[in-house]
Amino acid sequence: MTERLATSALAEAVQEAVLGTPGVAFLRPGIADLLRAANPLTKGAAASPRSSAVRITRDKGTAGRHAEVHVVLSRGHRAVDVTREIRAAVTRTLERLTGERPSRVSVTVTGRV
Repeated sequence: MTERLATSALAEAVQEAVLGTPGVAFLRPGIADLLRAANPLTKGAAASPRSSAVRITRDKGTAGRHAEVHVVLSRGHRAVDVTREIRAAVTRTLERLTGERPSRVSVTVTGRV
């Protein structure tokens, strides 16, 4: 249970780092976020901290962590430049919080607005 809470806190910190990266419009909403937005009682609710757009997992073959990020970019920004900045921001955040470098950081661009 403690590992799960720690992973959730890491994911929230990574979300903040990604959203602070120039060129990122927003995190890709997951199905739970889309359903929440469609419900009139929660209209305008922000993405949940457990969004599927950022996942932090332990690699099975190594002791390191794998960060997976799904984002939507703003027009006028080159995807290659933004994804490099996202990788750097995620790596810095995980190194600062865990003291170890992530074994992999995957960034997927799911759209542009």
